[in-house]
Amino acid sequence: MKKAISIISLMLFIGIVALSAQNNKDATTSDQIQNVKAYYFHANTRCVTCKAVEAVAKEAIEEYYGDKVSFVVINREEDKDNPLVQKYEISGQTLLIVKGEKVVNLTNEAFLNARTNPDKLKGQIKSTIDSMI
Repeated sequence: MKKAISIISLMLFIGIVALSAQNNKDATTSDQIQNVKAYYFHANTRCVTCKAVEAVAKEAIEEYYGDKVSFVVINREEDKDNPLVQKYEISGQTLLIVKGEKVVNLTNEAFLNARTNPDKLKGQIKSTIDSMI
């Protein structure tokens, strides 16, 4: 009888430890995702492609990450004193994915694919963010 109780206790202990480890892993991943930000810088005058880049990027981030990844839109002309405009030396329409000091510029891919192949752009955004978490 004592042996059976010991075995059951040991199994419960192992289950609790495994569950605790999984919760810690989930919390770490969630923290890592929240540190990722996507910035889209634009000008006052915006072409159809410029608007499409913003729409597709926003849609991708909401679809894959919900509110866990911030998507920030900045008008670089109206907000030229914004520290991010200066930090990243923004001079044109730009799509950046940032985590800490790591910056990935997806501007070229965004403008090539936003209108003609939006799913490809969404995939590029997802793979970039996934590589950062």
